[in-house]
Amino acid sequence: MSQKVNDLLIVGGGTAGWLSAAILAKQLQSGTENGVNITLVESPNIPILGVGEGTWPNLRATLKKIGVDEGEFMRECDATFKQGASFVNWMQPNESQTHRYYHPLNTVFHSSYNFNLSAYWLLGHAGSNIPYDDAVASQARVCDLGLAPKKITTPAFDAIQEYSYHLNANKFADFLMRHCTKNLGVKHVKANVKNVILDNDRFIESVTTDSTEHALMKADFFIDCSGAKSILLSETYNIGWHSISDVIFNDTALAMQVPYEDKNQPISTHTIATAQEAGWIWDIGLNNRRGVGHVYSSRYTSDERAEELLREYIGAEAEGLTARKIPINLGYREKFWHKNCVAIGMSAGFVEPLEASAIYLYDAAANMIADQFPRQRSTMEFVERKFNTSFKMRMERTVDFIKLHYCISDRKDTPYWVDNCDNDSIPESLQWRLKHWQTHPPTKYDFDFAWEPFNLDSYLYVLYGMKYKTDLSSNQSSFNQVKLAKKMFSDIDELSHSLASELPKQRELVEKVYQYGFSRI
Repeated sequence: MSQKVNDLLIVGGGTAGWLSAAILAKQLQSGTENGVNITLVESPNIPILGVGEGTWPNLRATLKKIGVDEGEFMRECDATFKQGASFVNWMQPNESQTHRYYHPLNTVFHSSYNFNLSAYWLLGHAGSNIPYDDAVASQARVCDLGLAPKKITTPAFDAIQEYSYHLNANKFADFLMRHCTKNLGVKHVKANVKNVILDNDRFIESVTTDSTEHALMKADFFIDCSGAKSILLSETYNIGWHSISDVIFNDTALAMQVPYEDKNQPISTHTIATAQEAGWIWDIGLNNRRGVGHVYSSRYTSDERAEELLREYIGAEAEGLTARKIPINLGYREKFWHKNCVAIGMSAGFVEPLEASAIYLYDAAANMIADQFPRQRSTMEFVERKFNTSFKMRMERTVDFIKLHYCISDRKDTPYWVDNCDNDSIPESLQWRLKHWQTHPPTKYDFDFAWEPFNLDSYLYVLYGMKYKTDLSSNQSSFNQVKLAKKMFSDIDELSHSLASELPKQRELVEKVYQYGFSRI
């Protein structure tokens, strides 16, 4: 058990595989004398399901850490800036007006941690009829105006308004592959893994492939990024799958790539998520096209009806376009790390595209492995336990947050929405929170773990964007700093007006970035 861990093999490419390779190679100094040797083997026959991807701000930190040039990355991956998401008609729309709210990526002054403004908004101190997202942050108004989160003079990866990216996942994987092999010492093998060989202690010893040159590939540690097939964790170790289909109903997606009618057409600076009869439609603006797709539940609608609604949403631009059908298996592994193998990506789990948690979870998993990487087999079991505990919590909390969007809706127009609000489909952990929040706004004390994927701010945006009823009539005396709250609301309003006159349009900035890049200073 004192065996050293010097060689790491990643099985599978795509965003999960290459992002993991980049993070681990940078931290573990792949290719150096005392580093960990990293090889990635991927099938040349399996396409990447790129539909236009959303990311979280943590990706900026990762790209900076691994030595990527932000301008080059954006240009090579058709990337644009993302400042959050807007949710359309997740509450019952009336005949004259749609319902819409934002889940932006930042708040002003980090107010929800140092001074929680939500109670003062609930009590009307922000003014009458001011939406929560407008009252507590400037970013919703920036998004409404189609403005970018920074200027061309802002240094690379720095922000005026918090941001992440929309990107082409196919091009992103290729970009990371080139960066890993050229700059980070990662070896790349194109081959299909055929068999997995275990040692006497049932640790993975090697894999065989259909490549003559690389017929047998040995390593001390393995990462399973082989997608839903999960060659290592599922097929080799028979680690079970925990389905969440009783909580999150959507199991199918139809995706289209929609060209811009006009090359100067504005690019949305946020993901647009529009609720439908039995699911929702995403709309993501890349530089050269939109990625538009319908996520839905086959229990409540047909493929034909789902495609009809998708084409209706897109309009005339959908004529002649083909909708690609993507089955979705929602859930996660009962274990993510077993022996000397850990799963990242679809092989580990997936909790539908809403709120773009997928790439965040890839990034979080790879960073935790890199930070805790066991250089001896004897230390592996403890790290395995920590990792499994951490990622089970992350998956459970992700499920809770995604379910929140559905279960507090007042839509009762279809069985899909009615059933989403049934208590039998709501995790008990979320039910307890919602009951507490009926008489007390959420605070940081409602979140038990430092590494929860969705924090207090995110819950506040969704709860009060969807008009969740919190009755403070019996507890108003606790919220007695009205003067300070009003000043903060006023400062946020002033900042919003200032940003509206200073920030460039999204397309304007993207085109400049593609041409000139950002300053590194």
